[in-house]
Amino acid sequence: MKVLLIEDDVSIFDVICERFAQWNIDVIGPEDFQHIMVTFKKEGPQLVIIDIQLPAFDGFHWCREIRAVSNVPILFLSSRDHPMDMVMAMQMGADDFVQKPFHTEVLIAKVQALLRRAYNYQETIQSDIEKWNGAEIHYDRAMVHFMGERVELTKNELFILKVLVKARGQIVSRDELMRKLWDDERFVNDNTLTVNVNRLRQRLEDIGILEGIITKKGLGYMAVDA
Repeated sequence: MKVLLIEDDVSIFDVICERFAQWNIDVIGPEDFQHIMVTFKKEGPQLVIIDIQLPAFDGFHWCREIRAVSNVPILFLSSRDHPMDMVMAMQMGADDFVQKPFHTEVLIAKVQALLRRAYNYQETIQSDIEKWNGAEIHYDRAMVHFMGERVELTKNELFILKVLVKARGQIVSRDELMRKLWDDERFVNDNTLTVNVNRLRQRLEDIGILEGIITKKGLGYMAVDA
């Protein structure tokens, strides 16, 4: 996922780049503030974030230019707080408006909401079967088969198992698991994650899959191959 960030404050640009990278969102900036449309057409971003006060032309100008050729989601990010600025942004085709100073978590949540609405951007459980440790994971039926036994999983348990099995042999941090669950609109906190992982581990053990998911203390969880 690629975001074009039209922001001339280098410190803000760097903070957003760093934070978005943690969510696997690539942030690019304009090569030239007088020719932003060149970058837009060259990069083809899935979302645009624009400041109002910019060199050469203001954000309203670029919003209008982008809207003339694309329906890409546009979010304004500005320190200007007059209601008319927000009204103008929306009238020119913007989808949302965030004021500076801002919390990066709020900005990320708004970006993700825009992406979901525009592209149905969320990780979904695919209708397929994956083999792991002699077991078959049926993602479409939320079920695991092993040695003639089977167990049904909740959506959260299945999602966690999928993330861990796809990364088998690698540690997945608790923070990463919670981010993925949050991004998929399954809102969990630290305690809920612990409950779900423990319950998943118990369900797997009930059908004979022992120590398939191990805890790396202080690091996270890992699905291992027997």
